Amino acid sequence: MTLSNPFRDAFFIYRHRQAVHVLRSVIALAILFALLYLFDVPYGSWTLVSAVMVMGSLPHVGGVVIKGLQRLLGTFLGALYGVALLLFIHDNLLQHVLTLIGIGFALYITFTSRHGYSALMFSISLVTVVGDNDPDITIGIWRAINVLVGTGVAILVTALVLPQRATDAARFLLADNIDKLNRLYQICITDSTFDSELKLKMIKTVSAQFATQRSLSDAVHQEGDIKRNTLADILLTEQRMISTVELLQETLWDTRDGYEVVEQLEGLRDEQRTLSEQLSVVAHQVRTGQPITAKVTPFSLQRYAERALHCQTQNGRWLYSPSGYLWLNRELAIATERLITTLNTVRRLPSRRLSRRAHRAHLIEDGHNTPSS
Repeated sequence: MTLSNPFRDAFFIYRHRQAVHVLRSVIALAILFALLYLFDVPYGSWTLVSAVMVMGSLPHVGGVVIKGLQRLLGTFLGALYGVALLLFIHDNLLQHVLTLIGIGFALYITFTSRHGYSALMFSISLVTVVGDNDPDITIGIWRAINVLVGTGVAILVTALVLPQRATDAARFLLADNIDKLNRLYQICITDSTFDSELKLKMIKTVSAQFATQRSLSDAVHQEGDIKRNTLADILLTEQRMISTVELLQETLWDTRDGYEVVEQLEGLRDEQRTLSEQLSVVAHQVRTGQPITAKVTPFSLQRYAERALHCQTQNGRWLYSPSGYLWLNRELAIATERLITTLNTVRRLPSRRLSRRAHRAHLIEDGHNTPSS
C-alpha cells in the first residue's frame, strides 16, 4: 500500500525521513549562523557543535529532547563544578585531583545510568573550564550559554519543522511488521510454492524493523503517548509473534502426507483465514490511527487432537509435524489477541490526525474498517 499526501504530517515525513532530517538540520545551523553573524558571541562555534551533536542521527522529537536535556544538564553541572574549583580551590594540584575525581565519577555513571550522555558532557565541560589552568571563569559561563542556545534551537527546529514523532515511527513499523507477518502466515497456510529467498528477506526485514522499534523506546516514552511498561508489553508480544511465525515456516509439512493430514482437519482452514483477516485489520487500524476493533477467536485444538496426534503415512511412518503446526497456529492467535488487548489500553493510540487523512485518501470508508489493498 502506497501513501503520500494523506499522511503529509506523519507517514509522508516517515517515508522521507532522511531528506526531512537533513532539511531540519540545515535550517537549525542556518539560524545559528545568522545569530553568530548578527552578534559577536565568544566561542560561538559551540552553538553549532551543540546543534549538530543533539540532532545528529536523531530525527525524532522525543530523541532530540532526551539528548538535548541531557546535554544541557551535563554542561551546566560540569561548568558549575569547574567554576567552583576555580573560585574556591587555589591549589593547582588539589584542583587536578578533584577534577579527576569528578571525571571518574562521571565516567562510572556512563555505564550504570540512563544519563550517560549527561555524564559525558559533564566531563567535557569540566575539562574545558579547568583543563588549561586558566582562572578565567568566563569560558565556563560562555560555554553554558552557547550550549543552551544551540541545544534550544535544535529542539525548537525539530519540534516545529516537519516534526517526526518517534511514536508515529514506532506505529508504522509495528503496522508494517504485522502486515509482513500476515503475509508469511498466509504462505504457511497454503500449499503454494514461494520464493525462499524472498521469504528470508521478509523475515530479515521484520527482525530489523523490530530492532528499530526497540531503539525508539526511550524517545516514545519521552513523547508521553505510551507508557514504558505498556510499550515493553507490545514489543514482547510482537517478538512472540515473530518467533511463532518463524517456527511455522520451519514446521511446514515436509511431505505430501503431512499436507493431506492438515487439509483433512475440518474447519482449520476457515480458522486460519479468519486469523489472517484479523491480522490485516489490526495492521490497517494501527497504521491509520483507528481504535482496534479486531476480534480473534482462539483456536480449538481439542477437536483436531486425535487426528493430528495419531496419523501415519501409507508406509507406516508416524507424522508428528501436524500437532506442532496446530499448536503454533494457536499460539499465534493467542499472541495476536494479547497484542490487541494491550493496544486497546493505549489511550492515545487512536489518532484523529491520522484517521482524517486516511479517510480523505479513501483508506477508510464510512462505516467500514476494511484494509485497502
